[in-house]
Amino acid sequence: MSTPFSGLRVLFIAPVDDAGLAHNRLRRRALERLGAQVSHVDPTQGRLLDLFKRRDLSTRLHDAIKQHHPDLVLVAGEQLLESSLVEELRAARAAARWVQLLGEGLSDYGTAVTEAKVYHSVFVGSSGALAALSSQGIKHARYLAVGCDPSVHKPLRARGPYRANVVFAGEATRRREELLQEVVEFGLAVWGPGWRKTALRDYCRGEVPSTEDFVRAYAGASVAVNIHRDIGGDLAGLNRRAFEIAAIGVAQVVDTRTDLSRHFADGTEVLAYQNATELQGHVRRMLQDEKQREAVAAAARQRALGSHTYMHRMHELLQTVTAELPRPGKRK
Repeated sequence: MSTPFSGLRVLFIAPVDDAGLAHNRLRRRALERLGAQVSHVDPTQGRLLDLFKRRDLSTRLHDAIKQHHPDLVLVAGEQLLESSLVEELRAARAAARWVQLLGEGLSDYGTAVTEAKVYHSVFVGSSGALAALSSQGIKHARYLAVGCDPSVHKPLRARGPYRANVVFAGEATRRREELLQEVVEFGLAVWGPGWRKTALRDYCRGEVPSTEDFVRAYAGASVAVNIHRDIGGDLAGLNRRAFEIAAIGVAQVVDTRTDLSRHFADGTEVLAYQNATELQGHVRRMLQDEKQREAVAAAARQRALGSHTYMHRMHELLQTVTAELPRPGKRK
C-alpha cells in the first residue's frame, strides 16, 4: 500500500500497553506507514519529566498542539477527554480536524453522545452503536471496524503451554464460563484475567497475557473460540479478536454478531454459533475434520490480510478525514 498521506501531521491521543490496549500502538504504526507524521500522547500516563513538573493533561495537550501543529487530532477511545477540554483545544488549533475513534461497542451511550458532539467526525466499529448515535442526532458518525496487524498477528510454531486443541483468550465472565464448559472435553486452554476464580481454573495457563502470549496461545490452537463480551446490550459489533484470530491463521468458532457477515463468510471463513450446542458441534467437527479446519483457517487469513488490517482501516479513516482538510500547500 502506498503512502498517500505523506506530510500529514497527526496528534494521536490514545492509551497504550502491551495487552488490552496494544492495538493503539498498531494503529499508530499504520498511520506512520501511510506517511503521516505522528506525535503521540497517552492520556493515562505522563512521562517522568511531566510528572516531576506536575503538568496535567490539559497542559500536555496544549504543548503538543503548539509544538506539532497537527492537521488531525485523533482520539482513540471513550471517556479519555472531557468535552470542555476538547472544545478548548479545538480553539487553540482551529485548522485541525478532531476525530474520535471508537471500538466495537459503547459502554455508555449517554456519555458517547455528549462526547461525539464536540468532534468533527466519529468512527465506531459497530453498526448497532452507529444506529444508536444516529438516533440521538449524531450525523457525523461513520462505521469503521477494528482490525489486525499481520506483522504481529501471524502463524507461529507453538510448544509447551501454548499448544492446545481448543483455546479462548480473554477476560472471564459468567457467560464465557458457561459456554466454555461445553468444550472442556475437547482439550481446552484459557488465558486471561479472572479464570482462576472460576470453575475453569484448572484450564487457565496465564492470567495477564501479553500480546505475544495472546498470539502464541491462539497460534498453538487447533480451534480458536471467540466469545464476545456484550457491551451496553450491543450485539452487532465484531471484536478485535475476530480479525486477529483470522490473521493468525486458525479455524475460528465465533458467536453470531450482526456485523459478522460484513467481514467474514460463515461456513467457509468462520463458523458462527448461537448457543452452547452449536458451539460444541462446530468445535467437534473442526477437530475431527483436519482438511476443513485448514481450509477455514486459510480462507479467513486470506480475507483478513486482504481487507481487514489496520493499514486498511487507517487508510479509510484518513481518506475520509483529509477530504475535509485544506490542501497540503495551504496548511498553516
